[in-house]
Amino acid sequence: MLTTIPLTPALIRGALELEPTAHGLLPHRLPAAARAQNTDPQLAMAESQPSGVRLALRTAATVVELDTLPTKRLYPGAPQRPDGVYDLLVDGELTARGTVPGGRTLVIDLATGRGEARPGAEPGTLRFDGLDAREKDVEIWLPHQETTELVALRADAPVEPLPARGHRVWVHHGSSVSHGSDAAGPSTTWPARAAALGGVDLVNLGFGGSALLDPFTARALRDTPADLLSLKFGINLVNADLMRLRALGPALHGFLDTVREGHPETPLLVVSALYCRIHEDTPGPAAFDTSALGEGRLSFVATGDPAEVPAGRLTLRTVREEMARVVASRTASDPHLYYLDGTELYGAEDYAARPLPDELHPDPETHLRIAERFAAKAFGTTGAFAARA
Repeated sequence: MLTTIPLTPALIRGALELEPTAHGLLPHRLPAAARAQNTDPQLAMAESQPSGVRLALRTAATVVELDTLPTKRLYPGAPQRPDGVYDLLVDGELTARGTVPGGRTLVIDLATGRGEARPGAEPGTLRFDGLDAREKDVEIWLPHQETTELVALRADAPVEPLPARGHRVWVHHGSSVSHGSDAAGPSTTWPARAAALGGVDLVNLGFGGSALLDPFTARALRDTPADLLSLKFGINLVNADLMRLRALGPALHGFLDTVREGHPETPLLVVSALYCRIHEDTPGPAAFDTSALGEGRLSFVATGDPAEVPAGRLTLRTVREEMARVVASRTASDPHLYYLDGTELYGAEDYAARPLPDELHPDPETHLRIAERFAAKAFGTTGAFAARA
């Protein structure tokens, strides 16, 4: 017999805020104060998608059910995305995956990025059964790219919040690759996998299309408890064609200053963009490749003019150079600040062997490879996040 378990904040990890709704709880990865200052529908959608958010339980249950109300994305004229994936981890091991069909729909205009919300069906049920009848750690990772309201939790044995294990908390901010675009599941995005390899608890503030040096994001990072911090910038600054070189350095300095107000001595790793062929030497903005759409594929192209780079238009090469310069200028007064060139995680040779399928996002296997490299560089004995006495 299943018993309903109250969905309390103690059972949910990885969210900065839980908003009560008519159905239950909606996890957010930006607090209300930040959301109130945002006018970008892309970021509003991305922060409500619970990448890295999971239910963390200690239980002897053999059956666990979770009712959720998902919001699916629909892009008219583009290939449709599959239902979001939920990952079940038992004692840290990926044991099963599931989906919840139906729910609401957000119809997104490819030209403007604006979305129209359409009401949908009643909440659906995710069921995991056949679990061992012993006390165990159970985590249900929510879909990393599907807005998910938590409605009800049931189990056939008592449930307690997963006890604190003394793990360090790693807060990471980045773009769609950090968000988890095209990863196989929420526990195998590169930050989630790197956190598992590093033995830390992840708070993932990777926002698809939205690693844009927004001051309200910096304040959210400032105010979020963290033992380790990383910031990954570059691709969105270029593919959104957001700013020119003159603005980049001061904006990055300001972002770092704000984060340091709340974390003056926390190890802070600044990471530049992975290799991305279309934007290495060509500015943004990025656009959908219409010829690929005509073939039923999703792909991107760079539409800027390389001749304008000397005048300050950004490419990934110029952004990496400026980020490295800014970090180097601060390290004398900030010995806990570090820099990692993103091409050490995925470079030109990697692209030649395993190209980005849509020219922006890595495939599932590449997410895992990036995670392994990040873990080795960041959590290794000489890395920024190495455990020190």
